[in-house]
Amino acid sequence: MTAVDGVTFEDFQVGQEFLTVGVTVTETHLVNWANLTGDWYPLHMDEEFAREHSEFGRRLVHGPFVFALSVGLIEKANVLGHSVIAWLGTDEMRAKLPVFIGDTLSVRATVVEARRSRSDPGRGIVTLLYEAHKHGGEIVMSFRSTLMIRAGQAAA
Repeated sequence: MTAVDGVTFEDFQVGQEFLTVGVTVTETHLVNWANLTGDWYPLHMDEEFAREHSEFGRRLVHGPFVFALSVGLIEKANVLGHSVIAWLGTDEMRAKLPVFIGDTLSVRATVVEARRSRSDPGRGIVTLLYEAHKHGGEIVMSFRSTLMIRAGQAAA
């Protein structure tokens, strides 16, 4: 089966980079995330608690939200098209800096591995290094995400 939009495993080369647009994190993002996940931890949701009990003096954006937003921004940029067969996992996730309401985040994804599947030559395995950046360029989160991708042609 070929990819619906023409993106295939062969389109991914080690070292290739993809950049996304930015999204400014809002109060609505935090409330929606808390409602979706049930994560109402006061460091995220209670301004007074965060002011009194956090070294940052204000509420932090949920780390898993930053992860999900990063994945979504790459999807919005149509980097993968409709080529993904399966998500195989995420490794080496690091929250490097806090994210606050009002921060604008964008993502750079770099292909760090691209290989043909050992069990099915009609598939490839691609690993992307995601780096979520604040508007000033500081990396706030990084992780490696591995995907099974449709190949456009079987190995010779």
